[in-house]
Amino acid sequence: MWLPGFGVAAVAALLAWGIHLLFPAVPLLTAAVALGIIVAQIPAARPALSGVLAPGLSLASKRLMRIGIVLLGLKLSIFDIAGLGWVAIATTIAVVLLTFAGTYWLGRWFKLPGHQPLLIATGFSICGASAIGAMSGVVKAKDEETATPVALVTLCGTLAIGVLPLLWHPLGLSSLQYGHWVGASVHDVGQVVATAQIAGSAALAVAIVVKLTRVLMLAPIVAVASIVEHRKHTAALADGTATDTASKRPPIVPLFVAGFIAAVLIRSFIPLPEAVLDAADTAQTALLAMALFGLGSAVRLGALVKTGGRALGVGLLSWLLVAALAFGAVQLG
Repeated sequence: MWLPGFGVAAVAALLAWGIHLLFPAVPLLTAAVALGIIVAQIPAARPALSGVLAPGLSLASKRLMRIGIVLLGLKLSIFDIAGLGWVAIATTIAVVLLTFAGTYWLGRWFKLPGHQPLLIATGFSICGASAIGAMSGVVKAKDEETATPVALVTLCGTLAIGVLPLLWHPLGLSSLQYGHWVGASVHDVGQVVATAQIAGSAALAVAIVVKLTRVLMLAPIVAVASIVEHRKHTAALADGTATDTASKRPPIVPLFVAGFIAAVLIRSFIPLPEAVLDAADTAQTALLAMALFGLGSAVRLGALVKTGGRALGVGLLSWLLVAALAFGAVQLG
């Protein structure tokens, strides 16, 4: 039953790759999400998306997302992060935590429904739609709760590609400072590359290392969320509002989070052949592209409009918050 949707996700990933080749400024993963969102707005496609394609797209957006995040750990070396210096590491972590807390508060203040405040906070503070997919799996968020955060983080990440380069020189940043700012504020890794590459290879290198430092925060934040959900479920069992047969108890530490940490440790302490790293990078990109198409295909822009601009307001305010905090971090560094 999952094969048709899985196949469509694979074809969409290939199309996203083709778009990236034709327009290098468009990150491949951003193209994958955008294709999913576009297809979801076509009335003729909706019966298939909610019918025969649904099992495969669901499999892609959940299982493949988790495998891709595990492989993402192979991009991270503890020693590369340590090379930033303790000030840059501390300020990067502070930006993530303050953005997460501030965005979550904004989401609650704007009275967004369900898990949307948590998912938007995760996506904007860590690594975009990939982080949203990881968190939604842990808290068992509904597809409609996940769709709006994915649309917002894609929109704001795309805006960053066009806006941040225009502010580089007016803000008086050197190329390395600009790279640091991009890495600390832009959501998705591909969007970071697209935004930072105009300042040269040194700026791009700094941007990627800073960005991957933010990605490393995915493990503890998702693990904490999983512990909170586990305790909520245990309390619900105790007072009789839930049963083990009605809802599965979430793990204390999700398996994919443990796998992500293991991949980081392997990359840090075991010398891997370049061919292995290249193959893992290709597989990770392909898996995340398929997963993000699946997430994008659940987005209904009409539902986003019906929020009365509340969700869009939270997204734009969070985008400004992370950019301002990251700029402050650059000044301290």
